[in-house]
Amino acid sequence: MFSPEEIERYARHIVLAGVGGPGQQKLKSAHVLVIGAGGLGSPLILYLAAAGVGEIGIVDDDEVSLSNLQRQVLHGTPDAGRAKVESAADAVKRLNPNVRVTPLKARLTEANARELIRAFDVVADGSDNFATRYIVSDACFHEKRPLVTAAVGAFDGSLTVLRPFEQGPDGQPNPTYRCLFPEPPPEGAVPTCAQAGVLGALTGVLGAMMALETIREIVGFGEGLVGRLVLIDALAMRFETLRYGWDPENPLNGAVAAP
Repeated sequence: MFSPEEIERYARHIVLAGVGGPGQQKLKSAHVLVIGAGGLGSPLILYLAAAGVGEIGIVDDDEVSLSNLQRQVLHGTPDAGRAKVESAADAVKRLNPNVRVTPLKARLTEANARELIRAFDVVADGSDNFATRYIVSDACFHEKRPLVTAAVGAFDGSLTVLRPFEQGPDGQPNPTYRCLFPEPPPEGAVPTCAQAGVLGALTGVLGAMMALETIREIVGFGEGLVGRLVLIDALAMRFETLRYGWDPENPLNGAVAAP
């Protein structure tokens, strides 16, 4: 049930074909884990909170610095030096006090990933390194949790959704992250954000798209991004969507993967 305040707050969703009251109730009942409260996580968390997601867990072990504020719109100048999860929790409460925030000030590792992930319905990964992306995607596979994952470069970005624990329409397993990227690039091959820079507004575009895909996974409208990779070129303002499929040699659900 919704309170009168919630009905007014979510009125534009409730009258929206494809969402409506039942879809809004699904959002209210959902538990979403967001990895990272940085450039991608900032707009993602804000839009999930605005949409009325019942619980948002936020995993991040970093503190706010002034160099973050060019793109990490969850945080403000007075938050410099604070834990990002605490600053993020305060921002969510200001926007929508109906949303429960679970701040998890920790670094996600192979040792804690599955335990953290199994407490939530959907995972959205806005981390900034390949090592974490592989850990998150493997854990989501084993815990059977949908994963919305994105990455951003200086002027480019990508976004996809993973449900490799299910079969596609062709009867084959859905692809894993390792079907798309079998191995991480050599260390040092991809410059970090601090080394190459990043266009702040681009993280906003991708973070908002992550929120859209997360909401779609919860509510169930439209065609999702399972088996499809969205690529963004901000220099040419070009969007492309590529299809990718299951690799029978991948180590998770491949033809010779361990049960």
